Amino acid sequence: MKLQCDVEVANRMLPTIGLKSRGRGTRAVLSIGKHLDKTGQRSNVYLMICTAKDRAGSKYKLKDNIEKFFTKFVEEGKATVRLKEPAVDICLSKADANSLKNFLSVARLAERGSDPGTIPLSKLTPVRAREVEQPKKKLTIVSKKDYPLSSNFPYSLEQLQVSYCKLSRVDMRMLSLKALRKLDLSNNHIKKLPATIGDLSCLSDLVLHNNHLEAFSDALCLSSLQHSLHLLDLSHNRLRALPAHFCRLRELVNLKLDNNELACLPFHVGRLSKLRYLSAAHNRLAALPGDFRKLSLENLDLFGNPFIQPNPLNHTMNLTFPFTLQELSSRAVVKLRLGLKPLSFALLSASLQLTPAFNLSFYLPRIPHGPHLIPAHLCRDLEVAKTCDCGNTCISFYIKTAVSVNLHQVSYTVVLVDDMGGTDAPVEQYFCSLSCYLEFLDSSIQRGVR
Repeated sequence: MKLQCDVEVANRMLPTIGLKSRGRGTRAVLSIGKHLDKTGQRSNVYLMICTAKDRAGSKYKLKDNIEKFFTKFVEEGKATVRLKEPAVDICLSKADANSLKNFLSVARLAERGSDPGTIPLSKLTPVRAREVEQPKKKLTIVSKKDYPLSSNFPYSLEQLQVSYCKLSRVDMRMLSLKALRKLDLSNNHIKKLPATIGDLSCLSDLVLHNNHLEAFSDALCLSSLQHSLHLLDLSHNRLRALPAHFCRLRELVNLKLDNNELACLPFHVGRLSKLRYLSAAHNRLAALPGDFRKLSLENLDLFGNPFIQPNPLNHTMNLTFPFTLQELSSRAVVKLRLGLKPLSFALLSASLQLTPAFNLSFYLPRIPHGPHLIPAHLCRDLEVAKTCDCGNTCISFYIKTAVSVNLHQVSYTVVLVDDMGGTDAPVEQYFCSLSCYLEFLDSSIQRGVR
């Protein structure tokens, strides 16, 4: 039976002479096996501890020699075995909890003198150097010849960089590194990301700079990355759009989208309330989404985008009268925010002939909606509801224009938008009705006159 963990052998006699133990463990391999005593006539079961400094190992007899097991923190991979002779405490830490439990069970059986034939014992032989190395936390590979083909990545890695290795896909062995906090796969040829990257629950930094990515999937936006991802670098790729649920990544602090083919930013980008650094230079942005004004950034770079010159008179009108029943009911649902119970989406259901319509008096406040209640395409429509200046919402029927906004309203530092030294950019604006749009035009003209 073997166990890899950190070990400290603390002599209980030290305090009596005014000394203290170090209080720090050393990486070691513990083995339980048979060993001939000094006479060479009897074999007993021993615990052997091998470290980098003592690869031959130190042996401790187990039978009738364990005073106590301390296992209060065994679920955290910690335990202590107190021996009678010599008077030492063997303190174990940073062990796999299940392996540690099994190891202690075998030690108990050996201490009671159980038949060695019924105990899973190991050979008490010196260990190899790599078995007692400290767990590797960081690994950098920047050459294809150094890339491991026959061996796994160290399980303990917290930071992994694999660059300039011409990878065309993400190596699935990387996705078993559950302690990984930073994954840097920059400067490769990766075209697609597996959804299982979302299983890396500790991942805070994901760097994919200079690859061949054409999409960032919805599945990643709905994974555990929602709660862990702080930095996302997608610069120098081939992205044309970001998914509808991209703004579920609400822990993002730093987002890099430079040198892609993005024609628009995520509709609800304003929901990224923790975002402080945003760069989307050299894309194909003609205007910014209306939600952009909700951001509170420290640094913003949008240089090199073909922004349009905003003119309130240039507009897209998508209005028909009267509004459809679906539009009216959808507006009501969004206004009641954010959901649907069977009695509350009566008009919406009626417009699609889902169920008999109910009277509007059955509308209830704050009821959640989802694809389990209404069709998925309606959920998507409600997700991108537009907000008019008057506070009302619109779904499929609206008037759209663009207004000029000084980017210093959303960011402390702004990289110039163009070569002319400007810091203004067009932001989309929606109106729920013709009267709201005309009122906006009237106020715009008055401001121009003044």
